[in-house]
Amino acid sequence: MAKSNELTQCPVTATLELIGGKWKTIILYSLINGKRRFGEIAVRIPGISRKILTEQLKQLENDGLIFREEFKEIPPRVEYSLTELGNSLTSVFNALEIWGTENVLAKR
Repeated sequence: MAKSNELTQCPVTATLELIGGKWKTIILYSLINGKRRFGEIAVRIPGISRKILTEQLKQLENDGLIFREEFKEIPPRVEYSLTELGNSLTSVFNALEIWGTENVLAKR
């Protein structure tokens, strides 16, 4: 059995530590086409609570995958976008989209 230190040397494990879980990949995918406000992200992800979305966005920001831009307006406005690191996942998401279309949705 591999030690936990050895697991973090696995590139797939290391990647899934950043983007794994139920919501992070979907949040990142929703930002591929540009900036979105919190409500716009929430609408695109049915079933996610506002609390969980907030937590996931903070984690993604802390991990350097998304950028949070706050505008000093009334009412306050915040926009989320992919960082350069987050944007580098675009080809991964495109491959997942193709695979899902051909192998999951086509069989329903």
